[in-house]
Amino acid sequence: MLHIAICDDEETTVKSNALITQECLNESGFAGEIHTYTKSDNLLYDITEDRFFYDLILLDIEMPGPSGMELAAAVKPFLPDVKIIFITSHIEYAIDAFELSIFRYVPKNDIGKRLRLAITDALKLLALEEGKTYTIKAGSRLERIPYKDILYLERDGKNVNIVSAAGTSKVRRSLQQVYEELGSEEFIFIDRGCIANLIHIMQINSGMAVLKNGTALPVSRSHLQEVKEQINRYWGMHL
Repeated sequence: MLHIAICDDEETTVKSNALITQECLNESGFAGEIHTYTKSDNLLYDITEDRFFYDLILLDIEMPGPSGMELAAAVKPFLPDVKIIFITSHIEYAIDAFELSIFRYVPKNDIGKRLRLAITDALKLLALEEGKTYTIKAGSRLERIPYKDILYLERDGKNVNIVSAAGTSKVRRSLQQVYEELGSEEFIFIDRGCIANLIHIMQINSGMAVLKNGTALPVSRSHLQEVKEQINRYWGMHL
């Protein structure tokens, strides 16, 4: 079951967004539990003090108390993989939202259509992160690595190193072979010898792909523009 929080200081907006979220859950076939908040302080307390867990949070940016931007920064250490959808009427916040690794930015003047799309995409990503694994065969032993845990893959001679949250695993394949076996759009070439997992890319800065854990991977000049375009397409950052 997915756990979703909705926070906006306007109660009518909270109810409306909760209704849209529930409809998206029903249409996508996911079971979900929705918690609503009209005070950002309460959501912050539940996460940082009572350790509530959320997979997805819908946040208004302009709120009394901690703003949505401040709240997002505060909860990330407690929920590093949470998907956050920002809702705001100020487009200039979008750049800061990307720096915080926000899943989607939804302008209030187009909320009816864009919020539904954003929630549906977030649900699909959550399902993807939970479902798929890459299997390595080593003699009689099988090692399964969840896609969501893979940070990046790098060529190492005739082998490929798969760097994940659990460490590094080695498979005797070409990088292209592993890429084709993975067969998922979140894995992209950022260099001829390196594939990164879009789920973990926080930003592209000075020709480097910076991951959520702080790892910085060089992006080749020939791939830079394409990588940026793929990130924008994948995350749906419609600015």
